[in-house]
Amino acid sequence: MSIEVSGLTVQDAGRTAVQAVSFTLRAGAVTAVIGANGAGKSELVLGMAGALPITSGTMSLNGESLQGLAQGAIRRRGIAAIPEGHRVFTDLSVDDNLRAAGALLLRADLTACLSDTYEIFPELAQRKGQLAGTLSGGQQQMVALAHALMCRPKYLLIDEMSLGLAPLIVKRLLGVVRDLAARGVGILLIEQFTDLALGIAETAVVLRNGKMRYSGPAAPLRDDPSALHNAYFGEGS
Repeated sequence: MSIEVSGLTVQDAGRTAVQAVSFTLRAGAVTAVIGANGAGKSELVLGMAGALPITSGTMSLNGESLQGLAQGAIRRRGIAAIPEGHRVFTDLSVDDNLRAAGALLLRADLTACLSDTYEIFPELAQRKGQLAGTLSGGQQQMVALAHALMCRPKYLLIDEMSLGLAPLIVKRLLGVVRDLAARGVGILLIEQFTDLALGIAETAVVLRNGKMRYSGPAAPLRDDPSALHNAYFGEGS
């Protein structure tokens, strides 16, 4: 069970943002995507989610091509993206946010999915009736993650989950990511804190100027700072 990305090139506003990137995202494993600002990390997620055009290369799920599919079709295949920025329906309660995300589920499935999601995030269960826009940044990020979980994804593409959050909240959210992977969910994690991302990842991809500078086990980058430095700043454009 895996998503296979091969030679993927993604365009954004007429420019090539990601060029010839290849990796495997396995079920039950975390793959970290790291790189400096402007490296193409967010564009990679948006391309995989169907929000930006893929101009060359392939992306397949268990051998089934995902080329040309719209965002909704990709999501229905069990691939959910969580964009940067704690995106929630600010004028809806927490519970209504989650119900909106699960609007296509049958009633029994919706009830079960809500129960599962609140079990993962008991903090949100305590705030079901609170407007999402009045939550803290960390709580809003929990709602954003919970949104994606309402479609019971097999794969999560998470962009800058820790952006602007306190270390304690980041630790809590990384624990959720680790637990989801243990349940069999494949996680693609873009994370500004490289040490945290590599600490929970089995594999890693390093992007620089939209190009792949490393794709392989996370351990060499985690254990050898010079290897990570070379992937970020070594020779090549």
